[in-house]
Amino acid sequence: METNIEFSPIVREGERIDEIGFGGYKLIQKPEEFCYGVDAVILADFAASICGGYRYAADLGTGTGVIPFILHHKAGSGDSRCFGLDFNEGSVGLARESSRLNGLCEQIHFGCGDIAELAGCASAKAFAEDGVWQGAMENGGFDVVTSNPPYFAKGSAIPAEGAGKFRARHETTADLDGFLQAAAKILKRRGQLFLVHRPSRLVDIFESCRRCRLEPKTIRFVVPEAGQAPNIVLIHCVLGGGRELKYLPQLAVYDGRGSYSREIQKIYERI
Repeated sequence: METNIEFSPIVREGERIDEIGFGGYKLIQKPEEFCYGVDAVILADFAASICGGYRYAADLGTGTGVIPFILHHKAGSGDSRCFGLDFNEGSVGLARESSRLNGLCEQIHFGCGDIAELAGCASAKAFAEDGVWQGAMENGGFDVVTSNPPYFAKGSAIPAEGAGKFRARHETTADLDGFLQAAAKILKRRGQLFLVHRPSRLVDIFESCRRCRLEPKTIRFVVPEAGQAPNIVLIHCVLGGGRELKYLPQLAVYDGRGSYSREIQKIYERI
């Protein structure tokens, strides 16, 4: 059995260890590639507040794994297991080191794989040999799937600086429909999907959700400050759910004075 006692990760040039502020967890990141933002944090909190708990959870397009760590802290239990999937081998490697660093090797696993291949594969069970993945599939699928996919459609927007940031922000192999197909493929019946995206893609999101039998159940718009137009949207769907959409109050990120709003500070567990 792998031990997590006194694990000291090798921090390579360009990497750093960040305190993420949830349960004392740490995350190894490479800033020139990509670092998580507030959208990942509010997605994990949104999922935890609605799902209440889970036996098996998956994060599609996990990057360096911040969402699984926060979700585990906020909604996980002793028998909860989470699997983060990403096609960037470097990011997956950092996520695995963070899992060892935080003593969560049993609870949180990471694997390298293409969301587009998962969406198109004949057998989700055969997609990964990992124990958490296999356990979920033998249990009928994952209870919860989260995803913070690339916001920009292929060929749109100004390319980000650096290959890592470009892959994180722009659809490359898997597009929005691919992420939703993949989620539907691995969720158990009545399993829950939690997605963060841009309001400008809302029509595309809802059309794709319906095609994948992912019924939108809860939506929350996120605004920079109160009174401004939303620039982020949080969406909760249920696989095979009935048709009824609930709107939550808007979430303001800033308080108008350049500081995080009181609700954001609560989400970060700073107050």
